[in-house]
Amino acid sequence: MEASSNSPLSVSIDFETSHLFFPHIIHWVLAVLFVLVLLFRVAPFLAAVKRGEKALPILGESRDNFRFFGTLVLIVAYFYLMSVVGNFFPYTGYGFLITSVVFLFLMSLMYMHTRTRRKVVTAAINAVVAPTLAWVIFAKVFYITLP
Repeated sequence: MEASSNSPLSVSIDFETSHLFFPHIIHWVLAVLFVLVLLFRVAPFLAAVKRGEKALPILGESRDNFRFFGTLVLIVAYFYLMSVVGNFFPYTGYGFLITSVVFLFLMSLMYMHTRTRRKVVTAAINAVVAPTLAWVIFAKVFYITLP
């Protein structure tokens, strides 16, 4: 017995647009969550600011300029140098590995309030182990090319 095209058990898939099914769902879920955050968090906060009970957290607070601008510089340098170093070792992922080790170590040092030998050694070990583990998993286990 053949199912006709009008049967409720037949399925037709439009392959030109089927890949957009889940992104549409995700977009709507994110939009609804955004509206809920605006209604239940931002609106009451702004009402409290208007009444004078709270202050905007951006205004009047001091900022650690060294860490703020240092972070921006390190992030820009990280992405730029990943490509530059990666060109020396094409299709190996060494650009990712080498720049990630240096980036993670410098970020750790920059945000370390008190530098003791133990903390610096721990930061160095973390800076070597974490990117190396990610590199092994991506490049060697899953064969995902890294810059």
